[in-house]
Amino acid sequence: MPGKVILGAQWGDEGKGKFIDIFAGKADLVVRSQGGNNAGHTVVAGGEKYKLQLIPSGILYPECVNVIGPGVVVNPKAVLGEIDGLHEKGVSTDKLFIDARCHCIMPWHLELDALSEAEKAKEGTAIGTTKKGIGPTYMDKSERSGIRMHDFVDAERFEEVIRETCARKNRVITGVYGGEPIDADAVIAEYKVYADRLRPMVRDTTVMTYDAIKSGKEVLFEGAQGTLLDLDMGTYPYVTSSHPVAGGCCIGSGVGPTAINEIMGIFKSYTTRVGEGPFPTELFDETGDYIRNAGGEFGTVTGRPRRTGWFDAVVARYAVRVNGLTDVVINKIDPLRGLPKLKVCVAYKLKNGETVTEFPANFMDLVDCEPVYEEFDGFDEDITNCRSFEELPATVQSYIKELERIIECPITMLGVGPARDQVMTIK
Repeated sequence: MPGKVILGAQWGDEGKGKFIDIFAGKADLVVRSQGGNNAGHTVVAGGEKYKLQLIPSGILYPECVNVIGPGVVVNPKAVLGEIDGLHEKGVSTDKLFIDARCHCIMPWHLELDALSEAEKAKEGTAIGTTKKGIGPTYMDKSERSGIRMHDFVDAERFEEVIRETCARKNRVITGVYGGEPIDADAVIAEYKVYADRLRPMVRDTTVMTYDAIKSGKEVLFEGAQGTLLDLDMGTYPYVTSSHPVAGGCCIGSGVGPTAINEIMGIFKSYTTRVGEGPFPTELFDETGDYIRNAGGEFGTVTGRPRRTGWFDAVVARYAVRVNGLTDVVINKIDPLRGLPKLKVCVAYKLKNGETVTEFPANFMDLVDCEPVYEEFDGFDEDITNCRSFEELPATVQSYIKELERIIECPITMLGVGPARDQVMTIK
């Protein structure tokens, strides 16, 4: 049976972790295909909260195989810290595997990320990265000068590649940015321990994934971040360095598109984003603060407050189109409780007076554009204990039906609270 993709359909932070966790419980193998430890999933299970960054959500199920695919960039220190944290909570990582092709995030990547962002800040062009070294690592990957995991865990090559790469990066750190050079000896001493620990986990995971699909097992492709952060299809340059869209799942896990037959997009009932960049429906008033606080809109990895706004159906239709979504989840409806009116953006009025219903390719068209809203009645009832569509207040039912009409994709699940069981299936 071909696999199922679950991905973020806005700017990330849609609450994918809960739904990935639900379907991971039915999966034989879960694959993470892009990004690094700049992304995060929060899963609440058994009364325990797990904040996962690199490790797939299937790790919470003992029988599930978990794969970090070749499209992911891996910070060895960070992934081992995450592994140790899981062990402290009694979670086994015996079935966690890392692809030999993954590129390694090294200390110079973090340093270059911070130096580059500081330089851009002086020019007023900062992107708002998490400074986790993700961008510089993908840059090395594209430049074909990175350290892949098979090099990192090769005892014979380890010291050679570290010294060679460190010397090259120090010339940039000191010569371009005037920073302090990285001590190669210190990196070798520290990271050799990490390489020894990771070595048993490293293999060709593309074979594992292909064999699982070929034998009819349930395979879940776990998306990180969100569609509007995609390097090609997002609000460039305020994007990540990888491909969070559905197509990226194939490239980043090493299987073809025929391996996938379901693509589920996760939306919130409102919109958020972090960092810089255009955000047409952003709210700067008490309503924005209300939604942010009610929804706990603070970054899983960074703790940063998220920018908050009304649901953007222009973005939603775009996500449906570029991902080929087969169905949609509307998550986090409960934070809207108490608002007298709910707004949905259905078009943008641009500065030149033109009104558009398709998401512009040039993000500059979004600067100072005016969102065109449809308005719906709000609700005051507590919906966190509802487990069927019929139990929801009539105003909430109407809101969901109208969203389905506007975004032109079936809405099959709803999230009405943070816990794993606070969901309902509509169709």
